[in-house]
Amino acid sequence: MKKILYLLSSAVVLMACESRTYEEISDNTPITGIVKYETDIKPIIETNCIGCHSPGGPASAYPLTNYNLVKAEIDNIVDRIQRPVGAVGRMPPGTSLSQSQINFFIKWKADGSIEN
Repeated sequence: MKKILYLLSSAVVLMACESRTYEEISDNTPITGIVKYETDIKPIIETNCIGCHSPGGPASAYPLTNYNLVKAEIDNIVDRIQRPVGAVGRMPPGTSLSQSQINFFIKWKADGSIEN
């Protein structure tokens, strides 16, 4: 009886294992609508960047506290958020935005960096 329970539980565990790669399971759905700063970009900045890129923060020399500042730095932002984890200048340091969040920045730039 113990062998049967062991085999059944092993089978359940093996079937539950995920074998797809990160790229296959990450949200890399194309963004079809127009990306805007107020609705799409600002929430990502506030959650992931403002802690450092605001007055008094460790990166206060490079503030990202409003539309004009973010728009002026969009090329640099896109470069840094796409660098490999561990690369010099990678943002945010020690972590990573999701591919979906990165795609929003890329699409916002391509759409002409619309405010709202």
